[in-house]
Amino acid sequence: MKGIKIIFWTLWRMWFYVLFTIPIVVMLPLLVLSIISEKGYPYYFKMSRIWAKFILFGMGFYYKIEKNQTFEPNKSYMIVANHTSMADIMLMLATVKNPFVFVGKSELGKIPLFGFFYKRTCILVDRGCSKSKMKVFNEAQKRLDRGLSVCIFPEGGVPNDESLLLDTFKDGAFRLAIEHQIPIVPITFADNKKRLSYTFFSGGPGLMRVKIHPQIQTLGKTGADRRQIREEVRDVIYNQLVEFESSNLKTVTDTGI
Repeated sequence: MKGIKIIFWTLWRMWFYVLFTIPIVVMLPLLVLSIISEKGYPYYFKMSRIWAKFILFGMGFYYKIEKNQTFEPNKSYMIVANHTSMADIMLMLATVKNPFVFVGKSELGKIPLFGFFYKRTCILVDRGCSKSKMKVFNEAQKRLDRGLSVCIFPEGGVPNDESLLLDTFKDGAFRLAIEHQIPIVPITFADNKKRLSYTFFSGGPGLMRVKIHPQIQTLGKTGADRRQIREEVRDVIYNQLVEFESSNLKTVTDTGI
């Protein structure tokens, strides 16, 4: 039985990379045209959402979104969420309809084909380089001036310890939000780690729950408020994760599993 499971997991993980590549190849000419000029980004974003949903549904994932916040058209937001899975990027694209750009680690730009578009559409950061971090602020300003939103996973990466519910948050997202006086929208992903973690022989098809929390305002806030806002946002996501964990435990208890 264990051998069958290993074969299933291996094929299923390989299928993820097949699904990852197919839409990019199919839409390649349109994707290239959409990144020629800044005006084409909304079209690129729409195709990215198609790519994301293709992967999610192809892997057997289905998602349920609970909204306590609606995104107004043509308004910029700082979008933040917990980061536990390779599926986080896809689920974020499927969840948020307003065009946004990711701030992500520069290493992803090395992925064949995907990296070509990633480097040209996302804001890349080398966390070990102070000059890179300053460049992030300048690039974010350009995107916000165009009416786009910015998405950051404030843990700064996926924690190595998968038993950790939520890692500490870094300051970058909150510095940007305060500096540009844009609201912060916390989002909690409940099941991504269980569905597709970075542990190879793990995961499986199923439900991915998403909670979009009410926005947290930064209007009138200064750098002195950064820590308080950062911890407020983290508490919102952490408490929701605890609630999700409790509901999972209750379901198991009620069903007698």
